Amino acid sequence: MRPVYAVGIGITKFGELWERSLRELITEAGLAAVADAGIAGEDIESMYVASQSAGRLLGQEQLGVLALDEAGLADTHIPATRVEAGDASGAAALRTAYLSVASGAHAISVAGGVEKMTDVLEDEVATAFTSNSDMEWEGFFGATLPALFAMMARAHGSEFGTTREQLSAVTAKNHGHGARNPGAAYRFPIAAAKVAQSPIVADPLRVLDCAAAVDGAAAVVLANDEVAARLDGPKVRIASTAQGSDTLALHERESLTRLESTTIAASAAFERAGISADEVQVAEVHDVFTIAEILALEALTLFKPGEAAGATEKGLTTYEGKVVVNPSGGLKARGHALGATGLAQACEIVEQLRNAAGDRQVDNAATGLTHAMAGTGGTSIVHVFRAEGGGR
Repeated sequence: MRPVYAVGIGITKFGELWERSLRELITEAGLAAVADAGIAGEDIESMYVASQSAGRLLGQEQLGVLALDEAGLADTHIPATRVEAGDASGAAALRTAYLSVASGAHAISVAGGVEKMTDVLEDEVATAFTSNSDMEWEGFFGATLPALFAMMARAHGSEFGTTREQLSAVTAKNHGHGARNPGAAYRFPIAAAKVAQSPIVADPLRVLDCAAAVDGAAAVVLANDEVAARLDGPKVRIASTAQGSDTLALHERESLTRLESTTIAASAAFERAGISADEVQVAEVHDVFTIAEILALEALTLFKPGEAAGATEKGLTTYEGKVVVNPSGGLKARGHALGATGLAQACEIVEQLRNAAGDRQVDNAATGLTHAMAGTGGTSIVHVFRAEGGGR
């Protein structure tokens, strides 16, 4: 397998972008990534575009071809494919592009992701979210994703004593980070006490425990080592990629407090990258609900089971702590544009390892991680990134 580098990134603002169409968003992100890489469109040999719900909400399929056409590259006739893996679709596109370059099939590949969630009724968005669970055994009986994660939160509280204050600390921390991110949808701090006072969605989860569906797009240009060596700028290597799966339905699992698909993916990613979890300095994880971040941090082995909630409350997941988690603001403050989320995470980590994240910069960041998840953890994808010559 050849070494693979992230040589260009592009990301739009996330939010309620009423004036922007899906094709405008993916084109903006893609062209920005190509310009950032310093390559020509004709250099691209393959393209993978992610979206979880464009077909359901907008009636538009063949997003790979759409993105290629909008970029003015249809006459290159390169393979352009849509990738779907629920909330983890963006990460799946990145993984697919990585494998195409690492295998030697292509020298340069682009992974893009886009979602347009605010042009339809809220009920349609809620149904699109719920489709990431088991629609026959969960969705049909009215179990929404907030309800399923609420069960996981209650189980975690019962097993480990996780408190309302600790859940609130996740929101407060991520909004504190997101306030520094000019591309975030919700650039304002939220006090932990406010989270606990917001309306209940599914006990114990409240409105401010939940990430909002937004519009947005992101893209990453990947290249092999030979191409990367010819390009200017700092080098960020994707040291590994790994994917794990679990049952689609939550009730089929042995435990409600363990994300086995994440643990499997993380273990493989760390082994392939030749690092341990302790070497990760900055991580973008799937905080679609506050409990999801806590579960993810434990499944990634960044913290031991039962310790992530307390660690967050003590400030160990922010600057000057053990590991900076979601410096972009995460899904909670940046917003959750489902198909673009995994790639937005990658853009943030690349910026961090380039030492180009501005007010969000993690000091001396050399090793970073992204974690994307679909539904309640049926799919998990982990990528490890390292600055060229980097190490803790």
